Amino acid sequence: MGVGMAHQHSFDPQTFLAHIGAGRTIVACRAESSIFSQGSAADAVFYIQEGKVKLTVVSARGKEAVIAILEPQSFFGEGCLAGQPLRMATATALTDCSLMRFEKHAMLQVLHAEPAFSELFMAYLLSRNSRIEEDLIDHLFNSSEKRLARTLLLLGHFGKEGQVEPVIPRISQETLAEMIGTTRATVSHFLNKFRKLGFIDYNGGLHVHSSLLTVALYD
Repeated sequence: MGVGMAHQHSFDPQTFLAHIGAGRTIVACRAESSIFSQGSAADAVFYIQEGKVKLTVVSARGKEAVIAILEPQSFFGEGCLAGQPLRMATATALTDCSLMRFEKHAMLQVLHAEPAFSELFMAYLLSRNSRIEEDLIDHLFNSSEKRLARTLLLLGHFGKEGQVEPVIPRISQETLAEMIGTTRATVSHFLNKFRKLGFIDYNGGLHVHSSLLTVALYD
């Protein structure tokens, strides 16, 4: 009996995504190491078991922008399933990572064979698409200060089970500037302002307080 038939009604994504099999392997990446590069062959989809991954793009003029910071239980590299022959972005391990690598054919096979996996993958893509739309609106209509506040709240997991967690210590002011489309000096200015107002503090990492919502929400 196939995997899909055996586990169709008791599918556990954590169990399935933790074990190697045909067309899927576990890859260990050290912090700051490259997972794939913009312009390289798009031949696999990745799932983050542990660690965090940064996706960046570089323009023809050499300007770099951070398009996403991905956390455990995130997929990336899925563009190959839509026919993209080359990677549209660069993926870099932000911390030490454990990744499940699905070869393109293996990913397509499990999507067809396992409805529960297809639902999980589709739910992730829809959620990520909504985030991308929100980011676009944020860049079109909001100031650098509001974009930075929103980014810090998202990185701090605000709104997830009522918890606000420290922003990862490794994230730099340069990375924050690339994420919101501004300069490091501007980020430094607003971080200092947020700290003086008690919206954030530095204690073993950058901690974000819910009071920062006053900046993200004001008109």
